[in-house]
Amino acid sequence: MPTARCWTEARRAVADTRALLAFRAASSTRRLRWALGGFVLVSLAAAVLPATAPGAGDSERAFDVLLLLPTTLVALLLVAVVSAVASGGGRELVAREAAAVHPISPTTDHLGALVLAPLNIAWLLQAWGLLAVTAYAVGPERLLPAQVGMVLWVALATAAAQVVAWCVEGVRRLPRGVAAVRAATALVVAVALGLQVTGRLVDVLDRVPTVRLVVVLVGGADPGWALAVAVLALLVVATVALGAVPAHLAARRPPRDELRLESQVHPARRRPRSVLGVLVRTDRASVWRAVPMRRGLGVLAVGPGLVALLGALDWAQLLVLPGLVASGGALLFGVNAWCLDGRGSLWRESLPVDPARVFWARVLVLAEFLLAASVATVVLGGLRSGVPSPAEAAALLGALVVVTLQVVGAAMRWSLQHPYAVDLRSARATPAPPVRMVGYSARLALTTTLTGLVFSALVRLDDPALVLLLAVPPACWSGLRLVRASRRWVDPVGRARVTVAVSA
Repeated sequence: MPTARCWTEARRAVADTRALLAFRAASSTRRLRWALGGFVLVSLAAAVLPATAPGAGDSERAFDVLLLLPTTLVALLLVAVVSAVASGGGRELVAREAAAVHPISPTTDHLGALVLAPLNIAWLLQAWGLLAVTAYAVGPERLLPAQVGMVLWVALATAAAQVVAWCVEGVRRLPRGVAAVRAATALVVAVALGLQVTGRLVDVLDRVPTVRLVVVLVGGADPGWALAVAVLALLVVATVALGAVPAHLAARRPPRDELRLESQVHPARRRPRSVLGVLVRTDRASVWRAVPMRRGLGVLAVGPGLVALLGALDWAQLLVLPGLVASGGALLFGVNAWCLDGRGSLWRESLPVDPARVFWARVLVLAEFLLAASVATVVLGGLRSGVPSPAEAAALLGALVVVTLQVVGAAMRWSLQHPYAVDLRSARATPAPPVRMVGYSARLALTTTLTGLVFSALVRLDDPALVLLLAVPPACWSGLRLVRASRRWVDPVGRARVTVAVSA
């Protein structure tokens, strides 16, 4: 079989990817350099510093961490797969409308998605966590050989997840493909729950191939290690090349779920009695009729809840989940909330409506979106936790209110400070540039996780009234910051700047 055409296309795809990355980086070179520098420094710190901790490599605790490394490798692979599948194959290097007029091949799209895959806070935390636990488990003597193998595993897991994601996207675009993907997802979840309930999940994890891989990689620089590293490197290259095949197959088929939602006919309903009701209905429809919002809400509501259900977490541990889910929901559109209007923002600004009502309508829609995902996660995760005590119920209520106000307030402030023109009709679109999305996700995850931990500690007070009372100050502070953001929106100059940016 002739390979000249394939090799030529691969060279062209690499060159096109390099050019597109340079184009994306040209508008924010300084910020990108700082981000890359921070990424390298944090990665080096995670890979080296734990090896210098007391007991690293030669203590009972280090041995326990070493026993968990095979499971950690599997967890990284699962996180990469879920992240890629939920975003429909990966992140877009170029927006769909812009790519339509340029000869960008599916291979270029695939390579761009791989390059942007690390710009995901879940991927970053998992990768840094894997490097850190490896360093602590092996100690300084075997650090370099072990970390070389772990870096190759991270690359292989990312590339393999991309292949799975493109395959799933190709199936989605077949007739009845969406139903097939949902059925397969339900089957996988049912199998995992069945293994957990019957107590066989640990036995399955003990038999995964990563056990043997970890033994070879942490053993040191011997012939077995060299062979394992060579095999991993070859698998990385082969998997990256293999991902182009399903990417081409998916590109040849129309996105049925996106086209179905865009071509649906929605009959007129009775008009709401208030102007605020009309605005809320319009904004709600723009959110719930978008594929990335519907798909993202399903992943956020079901994914963490299933993890909590499999782990049989108690209510004190479940209090951390609402903040993480709310943070993920805000990253779907909330951090650039006005981009939902697009060119329609020019029409919206011509309406005789109080700007403050427009702002609060968007706030209400974002809050109900985040609360729907958070409540679904808590309900699913709490199926095996029993009935919460009064203190636990009070802490859960306080955590839901506080983290929702925190996330909504931060999202609306960022939407005013850094608006972007984004077409969110594509399932792979993100509301802001990738580098800024990493900053948003890190800040939201840190704030909401700390809030969840505080409420988890308040459960020990065993006083529901005191727990609710202590939730009032942070809720009032977040509400005050939200009011300040509304005043900035009412200012005609600031509102005009946002409207011009999102309608470009």
